[in-house]
Amino acid sequence: MATPLRLKELSLERVAAIVAGDPRLIVPIGTCDVHGPHLPVGCDTILVSRLADDLSGEFGILRAPTLEYGASDEATHGVPREGSVRKKTLHLLLNDLLASWERGGIREFILLTANGDDAHREALATVMTMEARVRVVDAGIIRTAEPENGSADWRRGGAADTSLMLFLAPQLVDMRLAQDYTPHVPARRRIFARRARARGAQRSAPSADPTLATAGHGAALYGEIRDRIAARIFTMPSPAP
Repeated sequence: MATPLRLKELSLERVAAIVAGDPRLIVPIGTCDVHGPHLPVGCDTILVSRLADDLSGEFGILRAPTLEYGASDEATHGVPREGSVRKKTLHLLLNDLLASWERGGIREFILLTANGDDAHREALATVMTMEARVRVVDAGIIRTAEPENGSADWRRGGAADTSLMLFLAPQLVDMRLAQDYTPHVPARRRIFARRARARGAQRSAPSADPTLATAGHGAALYGEIRDRIAARIFTMPSPAP
């Protein structure tokens, strides 16, 4: 894999030359949030940072510094978090950043994230530019099968989440603390669940079992996520400078 084109590590002249050839910019946006007792709070940040590096190196596209914090559904509800901003704050920050980069010649932004909170997604989906195209890519909704007997979809701190970290940052995972638990569910999904129960629907609380995780599954899962994003986003022709 070629060396990623990290904006913060390049000279102004080098940045100008890269943008002249391909006026796209990858903007990884992480979070600082709970992913179970055995995983670091920066799981999403670690994932999108690695994806940004790999995709930047593979396709020769400039990559912005990672934003470490995202918006949370609970940020304004008095619930302690590991580090979050309001939806409005994230939206305004991205508007300012993209406007600055657009004046510098960027014609397409790829906002790369892995946070399923509704507030976070809405902040990204409503970012505005003068003329540049904005594409939001959520690695967390690229669903794949979990390990055998595991949950069938993406859960914070579950088998897939833990497998990814065992592959990407095994030194940050403490499997001694891994246990089946009920992960955080965004506010809007909790409302839908309450309405379903009110109609008489009996649904058990979702659970996540990280003890099924393996580094091998994490490597395969990461490769599939990277390849799907590459096929959907980065193989398309870049916009004219």
